[in-house]
Amino acid sequence: MFSGVAGMLNRGHKIKGTVVLMRKNVLDVDTFTDVVATANIGGLIGTGINVIGSTVDALTAFLGRSVSLQLISSTQSDENGNGKVVKDTFLEGIIASLPTLGAGESAFSIHFEWDDSMGIPGAFYIKNYMQVEFFLKTLTLEDVPNQGTIHFVCNSWVYNSKLYKSPRIFFSNKPYLPSETPAPLVKYREEDLKNLRGDGKGERQEHERIYDYDVYNDLGNPDRNENHACPILGGSTTFPYPRRGRTGRYPARNDPNSEKPGDVYVPRDENFGHLKSSDFLANSIKVLTRYVLPAFESVFDLNLTPNEFDSFQDVRDLYEGGIRLPTEVISTISPLPVIKELFRTDGEQVLKFPPPHIIQVNKSAWMTDEEFAREMIAGVNPCMIRSLQEFPPKSTLDPTIYGDQNSKITAEVLDLEGCSLEEAINGRRLFILDYHDVFMPYVRRINETHAKAYATRTILFLKEDGTLKPVAIELSLPHPDGDKSGAISEVILPAKEGVESTIWLLAKAYVIVNDSCYHQLMSHWLNTHAVIEPFVIATNRQLSVIHPIYKLLSPHYRDTMNINALARQNLINSDGIIERTFLPSKFSLEMSSAVYKNWVFTDQALPADLIKRGMAVEDSSSPYGIRLVIEDYPYAVDGLEIWFAIKTWVQDYVSLYYPTDNDLRKDPELQNWWKEAVEVGHGDLKDKPWWPKMQTVEELVESCTTIIWTASALHAAVNFGQYPYGGLILNRPTLSRRLLPEQGTAEYEEMVKSHQKAYLRTITPKLETLIDLTTIEILSKHASDEVYLGERDNPHWTFDSRALQAFQRFGNKLSEIEEKLTEKNKDGRLSNRIGPVELPYTLLHPTSNEGLTFRGVPNSISI
Repeated sequence: MFSGVAGMLNRGHKIKGTVVLMRKNVLDVDTFTDVVATANIGGLIGTGINVIGSTVDALTAFLGRSVSLQLISSTQSDENGNGKVVKDTFLEGIIASLPTLGAGESAFSIHFEWDDSMGIPGAFYIKNYMQVEFFLKTLTLEDVPNQGTIHFVCNSWVYNSKLYKSPRIFFSNKPYLPSETPAPLVKYREEDLKNLRGDGKGERQEHERIYDYDVYNDLGNPDRNENHACPILGGSTTFPYPRRGRTGRYPARNDPNSEKPGDVYVPRDENFGHLKSSDFLANSIKVLTRYVLPAFESVFDLNLTPNEFDSFQDVRDLYEGGIRLPTEVISTISPLPVIKELFRTDGEQVLKFPPPHIIQVNKSAWMTDEEFAREMIAGVNPCMIRSLQEFPPKSTLDPTIYGDQNSKITAEVLDLEGCSLEEAINGRRLFILDYHDVFMPYVRRINETHAKAYATRTILFLKEDGTLKPVAIELSLPHPDGDKSGAISEVILPAKEGVESTIWLLAKAYVIVNDSCYHQLMSHWLNTHAVIEPFVIATNRQLSVIHPIYKLLSPHYRDTMNINALARQNLINSDGIIERTFLPSKFSLEMSSAVYKNWVFTDQALPADLIKRGMAVEDSSSPYGIRLVIEDYPYAVDGLEIWFAIKTWVQDYVSLYYPTDNDLRKDPELQNWWKEAVEVGHGDLKDKPWWPKMQTVEELVESCTTIIWTASALHAAVNFGQYPYGGLILNRPTLSRRLLPEQGTAEYEEMVKSHQKAYLRTITPKLETLIDLTTIEILSKHASDEVYLGERDNPHWTFDSRALQAFQRFGNKLSEIEEKLTEKNKDGRLSNRIGPVELPYTLLHPTSNEGLTFRGVPNSISI
């Protein structure tokens, strides 16, 4: 009896806590791929069940003396001036039900001894004495004297304590600028950042959380053969590039400056610390490259199916009737989750892709000139078209190297519907999609491979009804006498009948091949994935987790380093999916490096981008101070709504912590963050005059808005429409295999007889189509627990009620925008929002369900 009373009295002097964590999920992609590798398909299900049944430690293993925590005071110091640390306290009991628990999460109770002399908890140490890691979600302290509830949002993998040089530490959700950090927490804050930076030496290990920089020296495999060697991107004026996360792997034997291929390290907390379908989606890329694609290839290598489509209906059969594959191939790949998710099976031997959105209403409208032009402002790559202000278009290529590369298009051939050229230019009714200068330096080399390409220019005219029409396409090749002799160009004009209409259709295909490649390599990979990674690294190295700007930016980095690492292994690597299915093949990343030379951070801001391209002009009387040249420009109209909502939120938030410019200049963490992001992360461009100096609050607001825009809305605009538009390879071919047929040749006669066959023999063949479609369907999907713009994965991400209120206003504004955009799509006067294919533009609608939805703006580049 007395012992029970004593226990109750002692409990009254303790702080009650709840720890939420997730056990390691061992049933991952390797389980499936290992089974497939041994052809033990029948054993797959049994293996899965066994793995689940024996998964790591049972929940009870977390009890006893397996996991300990030590609270650290933020107000009371020890003799060294550091926050007092209480003794180790162990998890006590399993909480069977908790309303806020998510899938795979488990909750444990814990009680800390605490008295008034300890002050207020501000951090805690945690030690894991088990041999397996777990994912720590949160610690919540209740009834803390004079404080009430204190939240610690952790979201971190915790390994066995012996693997760490110092105990893992986590801070409460209260934000502090460095100068405002409570004195007892200063050392802990500094040490945590030091641990995250590492020492730049050695090969990184799985359990580590070290963020550091390196060049792209891991895309090739020079030890395999010279054909698999890749130039090193970054660290030179020849091939400048943003930096990636350092792995420290051993150098290749044949090129000590290149790393050996293999598993790619990313800081452990960047490696999908949540049970979500993005684990599945991203790992599907691994399964795809290791097992599905070789299975596809075997079919064509053995001539079990022809590698050509013979008609447009053959292409549509991918979605309608399906593609017939041998039984042994189906039986090998069908148990894989990626196949079950991506394809629908009909019987033993047929796989069907889901019909892409572009043909769900009208199967042939993709062929129209109006849709061809509309996708330049409402498609998957809507940020390349620009206003044409000089005619004929001029090249910026060095004439001493490339000769005369200026356009050969003349005004006389343009159908401007009664307008003179001068009237069209002055009225801002002429536009251009210009890939000439990007592709021309590579066309000669590309055409020495299996591919055949042109550098293209497309001139468009804005009609009275607000829609665009193409009026000329210029196809250019390097001069056979050498680069200095300039270009040989052919101008193709619109035609609706006879062989001329087929030539026009092929000319549009060459343009789209240029556009598809630029989109995937530059608009998508370079301008979102690659340029954001240096900011991810710099933020984690230089801004403490309790820094307000860290709390602002970190949700927009979720999963990005991990998906980029997967891309380096499977998509953009030597002989990877991009090289095998896109026009530039082995020159792909080299081309993106050439484009990066002209990348400008400040131009990534949407208003600046639109003005630079001549698609908008400054106008104080217009909403947001700029007026669009094409009023019905869906990407720009919707994007500006999102951009200024983000900027308002960032302004409201930043002003809470930096009332004056001087406050910002005196923040050492912030200054070090920006200096490192510029001088190291984007070091090849560090001397460019356009970089913000980070001396004013407005520079910080604009820079943070640009980072958030790039990671969220820009990536959404160029990513989640890939399958809806490109799932029909006819609409967005990725490579061209022959040039325009010349009169008198068999190819020309074929073109006269069948425009479909001529088109199909020119664009992406069947095997590469299957690879492309399977890949972009994965990339176009949303995960089940994706976190979208205006959302956070934990409502207690900050203690600051002012910030929470500002964030609520941001979320409310985004809801208003979504309703507004939905109404715009119902306005029949806005033809560009729907188009001939009757596909409403929804890519920048903020929210989405799971799957292939053609909408939704996630917080980060997570796929």
